[in-house]
Amino acid sequence: MSHARSEYSDFMKLTPDAYEAVQTLGKVAAKAGLDKQLLELIKLRASQINGCAFCVQYHILQGESLGIPVDKLNLVVVWREAPQFSARERAALAWTEAVTLVHVDHVPDDVYEMVRQHFDEKELVDLTAAIVVINGWNRIAIAFRTVPGTFQLVTPAAGDREASAPTTSRRRPGEE
Repeated sequence: MSHARSEYSDFMKLTPDAYEAVQTLGKVAAKAGLDKQLLELIKLRASQINGCAFCVQYHILQGESLGIPVDKLNLVVVWREAPQFSARERAALAWTEAVTLVHVDHVPDDVYEMVRQHFDEKELVDLTAAIVVINGWNRIAIAFRTVPGTFQLVTPAAGDREASAPTTSRRRPGEE
């Protein structure tokens, strides 16, 4: 296990403009009207691919708070083999993998054709923006070795469509 190089809150304090820019792009994707549960599934999948423990834990808990069944969250990593995912979710997860792993196949045409069957042009751009944002957060959390569990889950108020980034505290799990 690696030790944190920096606290997540340090990023917010040291580079507020960069933090705000990433937050703003995330809010654009959230305000676009895509289903919040779908967005959590793609954030979880990108975080799994990138190996971001902090983000995986955060998005599992966020997904639970949004009503995604635990068994579905547990099966995101093997979504192709699990019947719990709709065709639209499968398309979004395939797109997430292709965009996250852009260095492998430069987003194959067959994946694009599949996702276009389920998302119109604007939705696809919004979905892609959400994938870009989570990949950015993953890289920040991984680079600074942000420790899982060092956040307080922020759940949007009922009717609030804005997604929010985790807030951190100095408390570790189990501390009061």
